[in-house]
Amino acid sequence: MTSSLHLPRRRRGLNRRQALAALGAACALAPGAADATPEAARKLLGDLVKVAPKAGKVKIDVPEIAENGNAVPVTVTVDSPMSPTDYVRAIHIIADRNPQPGVASFMLGPDNGKAEVQLRMRMAESQNVIVVAELSDGTAWTATREVKVTVGGCST
Repeated sequence: MTSSLHLPRRRRGLNRRQALAALGAACALAPGAADATPEAARKLLGDLVKVAPKAGKVKIDVPEIAENGNAVPVTVTVDSPMSPTDYVRAIHIIADRNPQPGVASFMLGPDNGKAEVQLRMRMAESQNVIVVAELSDGTAWTATREVKVTVGGCST
């Protein structure tokens, strides 16, 4: 004789709801969340570039006022001939009030032909966009632009 009693299966581990709750708690406690400071951005710059960058050669094209921080267009151009002996090796883009200040790093070479990169970045609040370009001769050049954000794009 078979029993009509059905016992629920016992699952091991977390269900989906418990896993999402744990992930949310981990994100809230992540060390990067507290690093949304200009000091963290300066430390990151010091880790990325070993020489003191000088002002010049770098142009940042970004809106002065971003009505929506979800997708702020940024174009960076570096004055360089991009020849085999004189070229841009890297372009680093940093936002000094984002939870993770390192927005992007682009590695370039003479075959790129033009030292220009474009991207869209999320910005939670008004802040500075800092760009540092490393050249093949070992020098580094920088520029900074302030962007005022009216509606933040990194809401929680």
